[in-house]
Amino acid sequence: MSVVGRLVTDVLPEFGGEMRRLLVERGEAGLAGQVAELRIVEICGCGDDFCSTFYVRERPEGTYGPGHRNVPLGTDEGLVSLDVVDGAIVCVEVLYREDVGEMLVGG
Repeated sequence: MSVVGRLVTDVLPEFGGEMRRLLVERGEAGLAGQVAELRIVEICGCGDDFCSTFYVRERPEGTYGPGHRNVPLGTDEGLVSLDVVDGAIVCVEVLYREDVGEMLVGG
């Protein structure tokens, strides 16, 4: 079953909780509050076996442009960083996280 269209917290409940916790710890309560409503729109598809990046808003044609910022999360495992545009999470960049990759493929 495809994960596209499903809530991140339904597909990846532990990872969603981890994102919320790390955002709160960073002082990003506004972003933490968005996590429960994030829906997977597209999986990266770059083909790299270490990449589990997914989009929660439509992927841009080029760069995100003005209003974009990157919010790295200090995870204990792998690398996780959020792309945020005008205060909204648009992409969850996930590298070297087999737990996330397995759920996205098998979810």
